[in-house]
Amino acid sequence: MSRDNFPSDVPELTSTQQALLHELRQNSARAVMFHQLISEKLGLNATDHKCLDFLNHSGPVTAGQLAELTGLTTGAVTSVIDRLEKAGYVVRDKDPNDRRRVVVKPAPEGTTHISPMFQSVMQSTLKIFSQYNVQEMELILGFIRKCNEMTLEEMNKLKNLS
Repeated sequence: MSRDNFPSDVPELTSTQQALLHELRQNSARAVMFHQLISEKLGLNATDHKCLDFLNHSGPVTAGQLAELTGLTTGAVTSVIDRLEKAGYVVRDKDPNDRRRVVVKPAPEGTTHISPMFQSVMQSTLKIFSQYNVQEMELILGFIRKCNEMTLEEMNKLKNLS
């Protein structure tokens, strides 16, 4: 693999590190394309689809909480929520703990359109999981968690650039 793909201040990488970086980039690109295709089938853009995914996993949240989860600005999240609500994928509701606040939650009928699109990929993922023992899975899980934390940190750095 060529070093042309890395910034000049990156130290020499082993062939395994280079291969891992390459596969991470491939995985990222393919995940973006996969979710773009899903988004198109749902009549959403990719950002709205992924915000809906965060909502499906987190449960009811405020717009500010969704902004924190996604790394998007609160203004961008408000627009996302407006579009998702108009498309019937989310509903706004009073916060049961503070009636002055509004929370956003997935609309039950919206998930019926999404779940079938992920059945095959879930089965394929479970098949891959079966190839690893518990210790290997824990190592992979730790690596992915660190990558996710790093990505959110890098997104925050980019937001603060002028």
